[in-house]
Order: sequence, then structure tokens, then C-alpha cells
Amino acid sequence: MQEAGYLYNIDVEKHEQTPPSPMKTSKSPKKAKSEDEANGGKSIGDVAMEFDKFCKATIEYLSIEQMREILEANNLDASGSDDAVVPRCQDILFYGPLDECPICGGTLEWTGTKYYCKGDYNDKESASEPRNNAQRRMQDPQTSHLQECNTGNQRLKDMEGKFQILYNLSVTTPAERERGGSTKIADALERGIQIVSEDWLIDSIEKMEAQPLEDYDISRDLVVEAKAILGDKDDQAEVKVYGKRGVHKDTKLYERGRQIFEKDEILYNCTFSLCDLGRGVNDFCVMQLIMVPNAGLHLYSKKRRHVRKTQAEERLEEWENTDAAIKEFAKLFEELTGNEFEPWEREKFQKKRRKFYPIDMDDGVDVRHGGLGFRQKAAAVIHCKLNPIVANFMKILCSQEIYRYALTELALDTPDIPMAMLSEVHLKRCETVLLQFIAAVKTMKETRLKARAAWDDFSMKWFTLLHSTRPFFFHDYQDLVDHAAAGFETIRDITVASHLIGDMSGPTIDDPLFDRYEKLGCSISPVEKKSDDYKMIVDYLEETYEPVKIGNISYGVSVENIVEVEPSACPSYDEIKRLPNKVLLWCGTRSSNVLRHLQKGFLPSISWLPLPGYMFGKAIICTDAAAEAARYGFTAADRPEGFLVLAIASLGDQITEYNRTPEAEEAKILEENKVAVKGLGRKKTDESEHFVWKDDIKVPRGRLVKTEHKDSPLEYNEYAVYDSKAGEHEVCGGSEV
Repeated sequence: MQEAGYLYNIDVEKHEQTPPSPMKTSKSPKKAKSEDEANGGKSIGDVAMEFDKFCKATIEYLSIEQMREILEANNLDASGSDDAVVPRCQDILFYGPLDECPICGGTLEWTGTKYYCKGDYNDKESASEPRNNAQRRMQDPQTSHLQECNTGNQRLKDMEGKFQILYNLSVTTPAERERGGSTKIADALERGIQIVSEDWLIDSIEKMEAQPLEDYDISRDLVVEAKAILGDKDDQAEVKVYGKRGVHKDTKLYERGRQIFEKDEILYNCTFSLCDLGRGVNDFCVMQLIMVPNAGLHLYSKKRRHVRKTQAEERLEEWENTDAAIKEFAKLFEELTGNEFEPWEREKFQKKRRKFYPIDMDDGVDVRHGGLGFRQKAAAVIHCKLNPIVANFMKILCSQEIYRYALTELALDTPDIPMAMLSEVHLKRCETVLLQFIAAVKTMKETRLKARAAWDDFSMKWFTLLHSTRPFFFHDYQDLVDHAAAGFETIRDITVASHLIGDMSGPTIDDPLFDRYEKLGCSISPVEKKSDDYKMIVDYLEETYEPVKIGNISYGVSVENIVEVEPSACPSYDEIKRLPNKVLLWCGTRSSNVLRHLQKGFLPSISWLPLPGYMFGKAIICTDAAAEAARYGFTAADRPEGFLVLAIASLGDQITEYNRTPEAEEAKILEENKVAVKGLGRKKTDESEHFVWKDDIKVPRGRLVKTEHKDSPLEYNEYAVYDSKAGEHEVCGGSEV
């Protein structure tokens, strides 16, 4: 073994695995057969050597036509080149023919690294994700078609048995991950090698048997770090399509007075996505009709596959006849989607099997393109009419960087697709698909394979609607929280920010920050650093924050500025003062989501999910621990600025307490009948240190202590507020890691 921090490439015996249930639980797998038992008394190395000799024998004694006959006799694909037929035939002769796919009845195929199903789970996408194992049909050599081939080689009749599958496994340590990964992690992801934490190795040694790999899989957590290592820096440098009217930068027509062709209120600019992970497909396509002064009408199309990293297919043609160009555009649309081209967002659009689905862009400017650039920020603050602290506050919220970071972390940063400028129609489609799947999971009664297929089907639908640079198969509720629910909420909020910020990419002669401040429609004023309120908030932060420890390094938090915010979308402070049971609580949020909160107020969680932040259903989540709220700031060493929000929340006359996760139906009843509920964590603030602030507002300040609720799903107390009008006067603090 190598020292900690490196990856271990290990060949291990592949045991039969079953798909995980939505909630991860500890498992006690059956004791695996020994290597000799699994291979009829032969070592894996011996079997591998025999297979190598066997392959040489088949090439010597079997013709290509005979191999095709063998495949056809076993109901397997006999088409393709000779290079494709030979390994396919050798595989079934040595190991036995593959059974049908247990999910859809389709044909399974071994590609050399994974088993793929060539059938379809439904009429739209492939059956399931590639698998490491599959059942074989072991044939009787006396009745098998293999005997009929009469090759003259007795080995073809006697070679029967299973070959134990080998694969590379990468093990990585916490220190490795906290440093942002390594090139070895990136290489493992690129090559499809499964990555697990070092706990797998430790537990397997202690229990004297290999543990289920899915319980230790950390590949999805490393997506962002690996992406940074792998590069794609050129792609991240600019947004190539900024919205419905944005001409693609790769056309080279961008700075020539160009504009998207429009006729009968239809903008001829479409973006498409297709994610079919069962077949290794993650494609997007851009198609535009572009009017260029003195140069006529141009048709541009671009298609690229992310997973395979193939070169993009591009086409740019000039058309003299407008009607002919429109006809060609409509033809391409139908070829890609299987639907006729109309203003399709107004018509019923059906997703067709293995066809693209349009991503409906809104008319505006993606904030990653239109927000303040690095060189503009200093000048914008200097010439701003706002208070310097408020101007700096607005500068951060109007900068391109925070939105780029957010979308990169979510792997939704494709430069060719304006993911921060999606229409309300498209966002509603995403929300509907997510809510329908959550509802289905709650009542799912299918077998484990069928359930696994349903999760895979959702994964491909989701990443077709929200095109990702790193799509994957969702496996459990944690994936839904981190990469679906939270991702959707972030995209929704960034889209609001894009509309508010608009295009600030050009010269800023006027005062752009003041202009956006007025559009925001809320009052923002700095809190004096010498004031009692400022000191109270800093004290509240320091008392309820626990340092984050990574190895021997401990990270804390410091306050730069505090501003008081009164959004017009929320009750005024005078109204809040009259409400009962008022508490000053922390709210965690990404910097990219703050503008939406300020302009339109907080929105509740999208749905019930049995995990913190969502377990109480559609509620606005607060906490009395700054340590909990800080987790949602998503700051990092290279971008330490973030926001913590203090909100005055009215919890109603009576509050119900929970030390467990409510069921979905129970959470629904709480939404309808309660103003707020309190989730009891394994830690709480010392109640002896709580005090009452001005206007009878309680401040649950106090050092964090352990509670008697050791089995609670929450580490810290969580408050779920259902009535969004029950007090949301906000105090924002700029914090640094």
C-alpha cells in the first residue's frame, strides 16, 4: 500500500450486488466464495491465462462467418465489423451466453468493461445504467450449437464456467478529498474507475470480506474537484450563448451587428439536450438562424458530446432565400426531436425515443455573461452613489463569479447553454418531473431491479432537462437533495438574478449598481460597527459557530460587514413587531441565491425529502446555530466571501417539536396546519445564555452543547417556518472563511 493521500489500484473479486434502496442502510452481505471456489479450484490468474489461450484457439479454428452463426444461434447481435464480432463470440463461448436483461427483456452485451442493455426501459430511454455483473446461461455442450460448428478443437465443447470479473478500484482518503482531489482522482473518473473512501478498505480488512461498494462510493462528491483538475478552463472562461437572442460566439458573427432571426414573434434559436447514460450519451445541440447586416441569413448548428469528449460537429451556411432557410431549420428541428417545428413551447411537445429535448431559453442575458466582470467591479464601486458598504454588497451580488462558481459546483456550467437564463415554462417542467418522481419513490413497490431502473430513468430525464457536464445515476435521497432539489432551487434563483442584473458587460458610464439596487426594491442599510446590534450579532455568530476541521487545520469565520435589509416582498418591521413568539434565527444560502431572496423573499423547500433541509416539507428552514447555516454558504479558500442571513421569524403561539423525520403525509399535515415546527438536534445552544433583544425578539445565543436526542437525524436544531409572511426581516452579514 502507498501512503495516505494516494489512490490504491486494487483488483478485487466482484460479488453479486443489489441496487441500493433510496435510503442508505448498513448491510451484512453474505460471505463471499473464495477465489478457488468461484473458479472451480483455479485462481483468477489461471482462468485469465486460459481465456487468453482460448481466444487464440478460436481465431485459429473458427471463421468469422461461423462466429456470426454462433451469435445468431444464441439470439445475440451478429452484426458489425469483424473486430466487433470476434470478442463478442469469444465472450459467450468461454463464459456462456448472457441472460436477457431482467428489467426490460432486452439483449445484454459485454463491452470489455461493463454490461450494457441494448433494450429500452420505456419508449424513450435505455433500460438502466451499465452494470459490473450479469447472469449467464450455461449451456449443455452435448446439445449446444457450439458442437454443431465442428471446429476440430475439443476445447470449444469443454470450456464452460464463469469468469470472475476484475476491475480497478480507487481508494482515497479524507485528506486527499479535502485538498480538492488529485490528478489520479481525475484519471479514475475519466476511465470510469469506481472511487470509494478508505473506510471500504478498513472495513473489508476488519470484517475479513469485501464490503458493498455502493455504501462507500464517493465519486459524485468529487465531480467538482475532478472537473477543475481535468481542465475545460477554456469552456468555463465565457458563456457562448447568453439567452434567447444571443448569437453563438463560435459563429464569428458575434461582433458584426448580428441578431437572431425573428418572424411572427418566433425567435429561431434553439438549444437541445439528450442524456442517455445507459448508452454513454450526453449530447447537446445548438441551432440558430442569424441575420447579419449586408451578409444575409446564416444557419448555424453545433453538436457536441461531453462524455466521449469528441470534437464538436459545426455547420455555418449562408442562405439567400429566407423561406428556404426557415424550411431547413424546421427540418433539422424535426430530425433532432422527432417533433414538428412550431413555437414548440406553446404546443404539446413529446419526448421521442433517443431524440433530443429542447431547453427553453428565456429572453434576457445569462448573468455569467452580463454580470460585472473583474475589471469593472472596482470602477463600479468608486462611482456608485450608494453607501460604500452597500455598494460593495451590491458589487458582490452583481458579479459574474458567484454565479459561475455555483453552476460549476453543480456541474451545470455548459458554456453553450444559458443555464442561468431558463424560461418559467422550462423551470416548471423540471419541477414537475422532480415532484412526480419523489411522489413515485414514496410509494414504490417494484422489485429492486425495477426500482433501480426507475431511478435510472429519472436520472436521464433530469439531466436531459438540466444539461450537466458530469451526469450520473441518482441512487438515493441524498442524491436527490444535493443534485436535484438544491440544484433546481439554485438554477431557479439564478434565473431571477439574471433578469434583475441584465447586461452589465459593456461600458458602465452610468451608475450600474445604483440602478440594480433600485430594481431590487428593498431597503439596505449598513449596521454601525460600534453599535450594540453589531456587537450582539457578532457575539451570536461566534457563540454558535464550530470551527470546521480538515486534518490538523481548523477553519473559522470572521465578519466583514453587516447590513440590515427590509425586502418589499416581506412584512415590514412594524408589522413583524406585533407578531407572537419572535426569534432571531440563522439562514444559510449560496451567494448566488441572495438576490432572489432580497427581491422576492424566501421560498420554501421544493418538496418533502427525508433529510435535513427538506424533512419538514415545503418550509423555510432556519437554525439557531451559525455552524449549521454556514454549511450552505459554499465558500472556499479561493473565494472566502459568503453571506449568512439572520431572519426574524414568528413561530406562532404553539410550536411542535420533533426528534425524528416526519413521514411525507405527516409533513403535509404540518404544512397545512402549523405556522412552524422545531426539529431537535443532537446539539443545541445553551438555554441559560438565551436573551431577549429589542421588541421582544428572542435570541437563542449560547455555546453549543450536546442534547439527549442522540438518535436525531439533525446535528443542530432546525426551525421549519410554513407561513412565509410570519416575519422575514433580514440582517445579512458578509462572512469570510
